[in-house]
Amino acid sequence: MKDGKPFNIPKQAVWTAYKKVKANQGSAGIDGQNLADFEKDLKNNLYKIWNRMSSGSYFPPPVKAVEIPKKAGGTRRLGIPTVSDRIAQMVAKMYMEPYVEIIFHEDSYGYRPNKSALDAVGKARQRCWKYDYVIEFDIRGLFDNIDHKLLMKAVRKHVKEPWAILYIERWLKTPFILENGDKMERNSGTPQGGVISPILANLFMHYAFDMWMKREYPHAPFERYADDAIIHCKTENEAKKILERLDQRLKECKLELHPQKTKIVYCKDSDRNKDYPNTEFDFLGYSFHRIFIKDGRGRLNFNFLAGASKKANKSFRDKIKELKLSTLTGRKVDDIAVMINPMVRGWLNYFSKYNKTSIRSTMRYLNLRLVRWAMRKYKRFKGHKVRAINWLQELAKREPNMFAHWALGWTP
Repeated sequence: MKDGKPFNIPKQAVWTAYKKVKANQGSAGIDGQNLADFEKDLKNNLYKIWNRMSSGSYFPPPVKAVEIPKKAGGTRRLGIPTVSDRIAQMVAKMYMEPYVEIIFHEDSYGYRPNKSALDAVGKARQRCWKYDYVIEFDIRGLFDNIDHKLLMKAVRKHVKEPWAILYIERWLKTPFILENGDKMERNSGTPQGGVISPILANLFMHYAFDMWMKREYPHAPFERYADDAIIHCKTENEAKKILERLDQRLKECKLELHPQKTKIVYCKDSDRNKDYPNTEFDFLGYSFHRIFIKDGRGRLNFNFLAGASKKANKSFRDKIKELKLSTLTGRKVDDIAVMINPMVRGWLNYFSKYNKTSIRSTMRYLNLRLVRWAMRKYKRFKGHKVRAINWLQELAKREPNMFAHWALGWTP
């Protein structure tokens, strides 16, 4: 016991947690307090968090529920904790992470230090060359349906601090406040948007899926990113058997496969099994399918490769369209570059990693938007598209790094 408190939580841990939350930014919770408001009385606010957590009297405030649209239609419910609660959750996450990271499977990639979605895509790409079939599956509403009793059993097995166990239980039971003001009690799930939710979901899936696969099907490798995963199989028969058993296993863990997002895919790189119904799949924004390309000797061959999916390309083009660049005639070209470069650079860093030809049409679209802006910006280009293109081409030669996509060779 330190400072007369039942739980020994160093003040430095709360300070470190605050800095991590600040780096992640995020919007206000149910109390309407954002980070700037919180920082107006920073020392006192951090002391309150430490004092309550150390004394065992910390009770999380309700979570603000926000419905956000899904790309495939419908909505997904996000839970937005208050700034104070995000800091408290970060304290617990910092203590919990070392205990569970050492036991997590190497092919679990979501929300883990030194692992990324690109790592998962790269590993899947390599394995699709070695294994003929893939089980593509998605778990329906993972974050909403995680069983609290099963999850807490795993938490108690690996988390040593009694205070962390106490508060994790409280966070799991914290009610939602819906957008119409109604309160929704929670008996299952760990809300998307919570700081500690990803690591809790990973711990649940570690036992529900990762270790089950390692134990039952060690010869069938997989890549999992939260609730999005694929399993590699040598034969169609093997894939069917694993999928049937997987459905049973998840039901035992009170989860359910998403019927529209679960299928067996043939990794077609030749004319073998040419009539198979599914020969491509999407995983983490990438589309995996057969492509006709040159090999190292310059010969044309089919290969099963990954590239930016149609959905990913369309989503990015839609974001560019929403900017309405052609209406920003009062801005200089440098201003346009400063405005769009962070978004373009982030997208390219992710989607130019594998098969750059898959983003060619989107980069052309972006350049076309710049051409339209130039035609409206300068009278001498009005009605003269070729002149505007020539001007941008000359600009790209003089300033190749002005736009993020130009720096990677995607010039007009």
